[in-house]
Amino acid sequence: MTGAAEAPLLEARDLSKHYRVGRQVLRAVDGVSLAVRAGETLGLVGESGCGKSTLGRCLLRLAEPSGGTVAFEGTDITRMSERALRRMRPRMQMVFQDSYAALNPRRRIGDLVAEPLRVHPGPDGRRGRDGIAARLAELVRLVGLPETALQRYPHEFSGGQRQRINIARALALSPALVVADEPVSALDVSIQAQIVNLFMDLQARLGLTYVFIAHDLSVVRQIATRVAVMYLGAVVELGGADAVLHAPAHPYTAALISAVPEPVVGAASRRTLLTGDVPSPIAPPPGCRFHTRCPVVQARCRTEPPVLRDVGGGQQAACHFPLG
Repeated sequence: MTGAAEAPLLEARDLSKHYRVGRQVLRAVDGVSLAVRAGETLGLVGESGCGKSTLGRCLLRLAEPSGGTVAFEGTDITRMSERALRRMRPRMQMVFQDSYAALNPRRRIGDLVAEPLRVHPGPDGRRGRDGIAARLAELVRLVGLPETALQRYPHEFSGGQRQRINIARALALSPALVVADEPVSALDVSIQAQIVNLFMDLQARLGLTYVFIAHDLSVVRQIATRVAVMYLGAVVELGGADAVLHAPAHPYTAALISAVPEPVVGAASRRTLLTGDVPSPIAPPPGCRFHTRCPVVQARCRTEPPVLRDVGGGQQAACHFPLG
């Protein structure tokens, strides 16, 4: 296999996103490096406010990074002009968390799903009315909706159906990469399973690559091939989904996993309980940013920031004293 074939589809290097808050700086994303290979699903997990959604937007340049680089299909997009970036937009799309807010309530579903087809009319510059109509019918069938859905308005659908519509719109231009930002967190559990299964089916049929952002580890366990765990703007653990979720190397990952409810009532379990609140990203603590809540903290953790390093089993962890 050639080096070009092994190159990641998406790669971030030392990516940062900082916001000015008065005279202070809020470090929403702080020096993240990761790669996503074609055809895989990278699950991005962590508590609310850890920077997952901001990172997802920076990966697609929906939010402008403050530092670092993002390469998509081998091309650095962080310094690309708006005109050049627009030509790449069909290859990378996003599915947002709020399925209703993502849809204009005054427009029919057919108009909403057709919009990307009209903005990006294809390589030959022409699609035509018949070509768009055929593509719309194909898209709604692909996400499990009837063609009659194209004539209706967003308020006529349930939350799960609206998310199917958003997925159809994201797929309209046949992207290679889809960033899904908490796409099932607002749905009932039974509907969550349906949407996750839809994502997996579409990936198998279309060869899609996902960055799947979630805080629910049961969802991530079902869909992800690799997992990146974020805490206070930084990735603290990265590796294969089975390894990270069954043998975590970072105490924070272990705490997230132990917080997942046991499926059997009364089942014995060992909980890793975190104390205290998440520190402010405006003033992160010195040393390891997790040391103020870590159950196994030592003196070195309070002064020396750990770097993300190999800890065996294909895992990386930013921890001076990794578990196991």
